[in-house]
Amino acid sequence: MADKMIKAPDGPPSKNEKLKRESNFLRGILKEEMADPLHARISENSNQLLKFHGSYQQDDRDLRNERQRQKLEPAYQFMIRVRLPGGVATTEQWLIMDEIAEKYGNQTLKLTTRQTFQMHGILKWNMKNTMQEINRVLLDTIAACGDVNRNVMSNANPFQSELHAEVYEWSKKLSDDLLPKTRAYHEIWLDEEKIFSSPELEEAEPMYGPVYLPRKFKIGIAIPPSNDVDVFSQDLGFIAIVEDGKLVGFNIVIGGGMGMTHGDPETYPQIAKVIGFCKPEQMYEVAEKIITIQRDYGNRSNRKNARFKYTVDRLGLSAVKEELNKRLGWSLGQAKPFQFDHNGDRFGWVKGIKGKWNFTLFIEGGRVKDFENIKIKTGIREIAKIHKGDFRLTPNQNLIIANVSSRNKKQIHELLENYGLTDGHHFSALRRNSIACVALPTCGLSMAEAERYLPTLIDKIETIIDENGLHDEEITIRMTGCPNGCARHALGEIGFIGKSLGKYNMYLGAAFDGSRLSKLYRENIGEEEILSELKILLPRYAKERKEGEHFGDFVIRAGIVGETTDGTNFHDVK
Repeated sequence: MADKMIKAPDGPPSKNEKLKRESNFLRGILKEEMADPLHARISENSNQLLKFHGSYQQDDRDLRNERQRQKLEPAYQFMIRVRLPGGVATTEQWLIMDEIAEKYGNQTLKLTTRQTFQMHGILKWNMKNTMQEINRVLLDTIAACGDVNRNVMSNANPFQSELHAEVYEWSKKLSDDLLPKTRAYHEIWLDEEKIFSSPELEEAEPMYGPVYLPRKFKIGIAIPPSNDVDVFSQDLGFIAIVEDGKLVGFNIVIGGGMGMTHGDPETYPQIAKVIGFCKPEQMYEVAEKIITIQRDYGNRSNRKNARFKYTVDRLGLSAVKEELNKRLGWSLGQAKPFQFDHNGDRFGWVKGIKGKWNFTLFIEGGRVKDFENIKIKTGIREIAKIHKGDFRLTPNQNLIIANVSSRNKKQIHELLENYGLTDGHHFSALRRNSIACVALPTCGLSMAEAERYLPTLIDKIETIIDENGLHDEEITIRMTGCPNGCARHALGEIGFIGKSLGKYNMYLGAAFDGSRLSKLYRENIGEEEILSELKILLPRYAKERKEGEHFGDFVIRAGIVGETTDGTNFHDVK
């Protein structure tokens, strides 16, 4: 029965599939094009391969029109994303990333929604030096992008308990074990000698195969009651199960993903579903076999329908589970009870294990730079110079100054105050629960602003919030410049997806704990219409909500939007 159901879609391979197959395990002519001193750009084929190495070619869209008028080519530059399992970085690594951003990038760091560093504005001639300097502090960018498993997310604060530390170690092992085996990265960027004289004959990718995956693949590990990694947004999620204070294993969820395409009802965000339970030592085998199912049965003809969520929905959850059990040679256990109650960060000072302290710093939009009244970049740099612990990048674009001794706490607290760094307590809870993708000017896919605009929009929403006594009410708000979902817009109680400059689709009704998708409320509206709608919705919420009722739950109960019970009905009007 399962064999009959398990079938890959018909259709010719997309051009990306041909490119990967002919790339000599992700080499192509990337090395030659990156070394070409005459051009600031690389070809589109090389750009596609570059993603597997953790980078995208971009251009500054703020400068496009002016450069066209001057008959100049676009201001080409590169984004580099680091692989950082669980978002853990040493102080030395932070200082080097800060230095690289100053020397080669646009003098800022972006903390991403997948718990890692992203740098923008790197010129082609500086790419190799940048990669090598990253490598010198034991970091890399391998598989941070591309059609492979990307940065493995984990609980933001491993020092909260021994359990959190244990789960982080599993996330790191998972990330390392699922890396591509090709040595292309080391040859191109780190000047490693070629190991194989005939790579097409001798080199191999035992798990990924010569064409890797049909699309990107994302893994996250959550520890209830916190769903800070938005585990239901992952292709593959692990939910830690604790009994008598000990980690006994993980519930497994599959088939999540936030991206879609405007105007294409065959694409949609999706929530991952629970399929069973495994012991900690079985995690890698489960992940590997699930990845091979996507490798073998994912859509290689249409990249818009190539994510694992579409494979799961097309084949059926039970068929995928049966195929997984067959490949494992044993069956998953029965899923165990769990409960989430939030998916945000806990700000300020919190005492963790072994007498250590942790301070969660609010960084709006994840942009590490110096502003007029708050010197984020300089302040964190000075803290890194004297901090004896490490840093933890959160899935919500904030930063934890982790593992602080009582002796150093006072000194670090003074630096926080001196540079205006804060836990965000004076901001509204709405702002503290905001996420925005990079969008303009660097993202080539962006249709509208996000990171640069959301803080300004929140300034105006906060007036409505404060007028209705909702300053401290936790409401998640998320904005993306396009429908690809980097800021997990469909899991925001208030969500915005860019349609064009200044225009957004407005979504409502996601669950505060990240377990339910939102629903389209208004289409293609600008700031005036957004504020007009919220001037009606937020006062209603303040007056009509039940005790403890979150905004996303209220708009569904009040009939303002219908409930999205599954991604397949995300586009339904009701």
